[in-house]
Amino acid sequence: MTFADASARPTTQRAARPRTILMVPPTGFVVDYEINAWMDASVPVDTDRAVAQWQGLVSAYRAAGHEVHLLEPGEDLPDMVYAANGGTSAGGVFYTARFAHAERMGESALHEAWQRETGARVVIAQEVNEGEGDLLTLRDRVLAGHGFRTDPRAHAELAAATGLEVVSLRLVDPRYYHLDTALTVLDDVHGEIAYLPEAFDDDSRAVLERLYPTAIRVAPEQAALFALNAFSDGLHVFHPAAATGYAEQLRERGFAPVPIELDELLKGGGSVKCCTLELRD
Repeated sequence: MTFADASARPTTQRAARPRTILMVPPTGFVVDYEINAWMDASVPVDTDRAVAQWQGLVSAYRAAGHEVHLLEPGEDLPDMVYAANGGTSAGGVFYTARFAHAERMGESALHEAWQRETGARVVIAQEVNEGEGDLLTLRDRVLAGHGFRTDPRAHAELAAATGLEVVSLRLVDPRYYHLDTALTVLDDVHGEIAYLPEAFDDDSRAVLERLYPTAIRVAPEQAALFALNAFSDGLHVFHPAAATGYAEQLRERGFAPVPIELDELLKGGGSVKCCTLELRD
């Protein structure tokens, strides 16, 4: 399905809101270490194909009217294509990432420098966190994951820096090591989400059921296709193309799915949302 096909679908009083996005080209993308359950250094990576698929995502965003800025990747930082992990833009500040693994630590300074050059108010994280991988912003709160990559103490640090309510959610399945692999913010203004219940502990599931009783609950088979690693502008939901069941759930709620082929980058444990860092005023 093309972007035009997806946007032509009937919707129920939904409207896209233009977004400003920061992305990093995967020109140095390889998988030569393993720091999540999806990475296998013995599986070959086609970097040219990864770049072409990533460019398809950039084109889809621009066709939808979104502004895309590019940050060049650092040397020997193959995971920097997963720009969402570089920090969190929320509450008028940019809260820097502090990576859990040594292989990615060099990314944070490059994101910080870019943000400072654009005039952002930067808050340096003291606690381990991996940016929008685990810190997903809605209008009135941040949903914050922990359990694998982000220290829950970072949640309090973010709340103090932004003045936003931060809701902690514990992840329990190593395949869903970041919150953005287990939950999609579909409408940040009206508070609509989709998530995989099995990715969370009992207490966190209860919190999500209380806060979002009408949320889309996604089947494990769809989540395993990285369905929830998606990005929404309030109408269009850019998602991994293989997740056709998730796309049907979105259509039923009046969203316009935009399937994106990004399977080469999935070899590193990331897809659409991982490649997308939203910049907020």
